[in-house]
Amino acid sequence: VNKRTSGMMQPQLAEKIAKRTRKQFPDGIQAYGTDALRFTFAAMASTSRDINFDMGRVEGYRNFCNKIWNASRFVLMNTETEDTGRDGGEMALSLADHWILAKFQQTLKEFEQALADYRFDIAAQTAYEFTWNQFCDWYLELTKPVLNSEESTPAQKRGTRHTLINMLESMLRLLHPFMPFITEEIWQKVAPLSAVKDETQSIMVQPFPTQDTALQDDQVLADIEWVKRFIVGIRNIRGEMDISPNKPLNAKLRNVSDEDRRRIDTARVFIDRLARLESIDILAEGEQAPPSATAIVGDMEILIPMAGLIDKDAELARLSKAIDKTEKDLSRVQGKLANEKFVSNAPDAVIEKERSKLDEAEKQLSKLKEQYETINAL
Repeated sequence: VNKRTSGMMQPQLAEKIAKRTRKQFPDGIQAYGTDALRFTFAAMASTSRDINFDMGRVEGYRNFCNKIWNASRFVLMNTETEDTGRDGGEMALSLADHWILAKFQQTLKEFEQALADYRFDIAAQTAYEFTWNQFCDWYLELTKPVLNSEESTPAQKRGTRHTLINMLESMLRLLHPFMPFITEEIWQKVAPLSAVKDETQSIMVQPFPTQDTALQDDQVLADIEWVKRFIVGIRNIRGEMDISPNKPLNAKLRNVSDEDRRRIDTARVFIDRLARLESIDILAEGEQAPPSATAIVGDMEILIPMAGLIDKDAELARLSKAIDKTEKDLSRVQGKLANEKFVSNAPDAVIEKERSKLDEAEKQLSKLKEQYETINAL
């Protein structure tokens, strides 16, 4: 209040501003930490001349700090007393290990480009998206089937632990310029387990992560994105049908391509564990499936038989909502392609991308309507 009402060019407004300030911050401004504040400023450093500061953003990035802390605890719990391959030993990396390494290379490229363009907001968002959505939400979950399975070999477990600890160490170096305090604190515990050669120094004198083209792998990136869509499709069915996350399900697959089969074989351990599946059956061409809830991954359909599981009205409502959304998406793409100005000015690659979207939306709409009719006839 004192800061807002001192040295004013219009002192007659002091009382009004003081009143408004006390109403806006009845308990003062909470302490969210320096790292959260620094990251907020970086994330808001856009090209706009006016920046409307929001304490809610600071609180959100405080939660981001908590996310990093909890993820680091998980990594340390699985590596502190185990062999992380720091001193050698055979290592076999899983599909998920290769994926997170490739994803980090992609993130580094985007991050460095953002810094070169002085877009600190884009750099912050790039680091945030990788840390929260890819590393914390997906990769940590994908390591559990390897680390917790009795079928995993010592080399496989060592490879995943090695990737876990070194990926965390690299991620901390990426975040350090924006969040120096929490990254230093965690790095001091992580470095002795990682491949860092001199862990006695501060993180601030370590080299910034550099891109390694040998780790880039578009095929692995595409494979895990497919796996994620598969798992999310099953989870969405569980959520919308109110099925317990712990209840094992039997999935049937239709319109399965050779590439889909390869991915199922390669990633079966992750799919079974994270989607909580008891079995996966591939339907022969023309084979009828029992009434099922459906998720779509590309041209492939994932069917979860509804016997004993489904609420018919709830499933019809879900499909109706999905049909409405797909129809809106389809209409939007059709509008773009019908716009002569867009078609004549847009690059060929952009037009081709929109046509692919149109084709995908038409296929999805047809399958959703077919599923709606099947369930409606029950």
